[in-house]
Amino acid sequence: MKYRIIGIWGGLIFAASGFAQDIQMSAAAAKAETISEGSGFISVVVSGGFLGIVLWLALAVLSVAGTHLIVDSFIKIREKRIIPGSLTGRVRDALDARDIPKAVQLCSEEPGALANILSAGFVNAADGPEAAQDAITAAADLESEKMLQRINYLNVVGNLAPMLGLLGTVQGMIMAFATLGTEAGAAKNAMLATNISQALYTTAAGLVIAVPALGFFSFFRNRAMKIILTMEALTMDLMKKVR
Repeated sequence: MKYRIIGIWGGLIFAASGFAQDIQMSAAAAKAETISEGSGFISVVVSGGFLGIVLWLALAVLSVAGTHLIVDSFIKIREKRIIPGSLTGRVRDALDARDIPKAVQLCSEEPGALANILSAGFVNAADGPEAAQDAITAAADLESEKMLQRINYLNVVGNLAPMLGLLGTVQGMIMAFATLGTEAGAAKNAMLATNISQALYTTAAGLVIAVPALGFFSFFRNRAMKIILTMEALTMDLMKKVR
């Protein structure tokens, strides 16, 4: 009788432990299934916590800013816009007529980078060729700085985006290693995959923003410098008529 009671209790304990283990495995599987079902991009962003959401918002802002700067540069940094042919022709006609005051007036009526450089040369022409050349160079440097000021923001975007992506990568790897120590079973594998996905997503996003930003920065900087040199050469050619 005694041995029979012991056997019954042993069977109950074994059955209870097996049932508890089944419950634990079922819970882990359910957790893993929940994580895998929500392993899309939105879930990856939300799973990064407060810092992860802030990083993604910052990357979104940089993306919008970079796109705006590229479109703005395509519109404003154009040779026909900065060096209007109408102004050049009217100034040339005024200089052919030996009417320097009229040429200065034409520049004031159509303000811009070229008009500012031409005005600097005309105003200082009476002080000699060297004074006029120095004034033209100073005005050209000033206009170049104004033109490059907005383009330089593309360089900022191109350098800041991969840094934010790297920060997101570090955060994702920290969470991945934390998962290794706190989770077990299928849930650990699913959460580990989610954390690594977050790290790779931020890295990819940073590079996607940085590559075109830096590429267009170099493109527009070279275009702006070419336009500045063209304006200087055009001004010196017109100054020959003044002398």
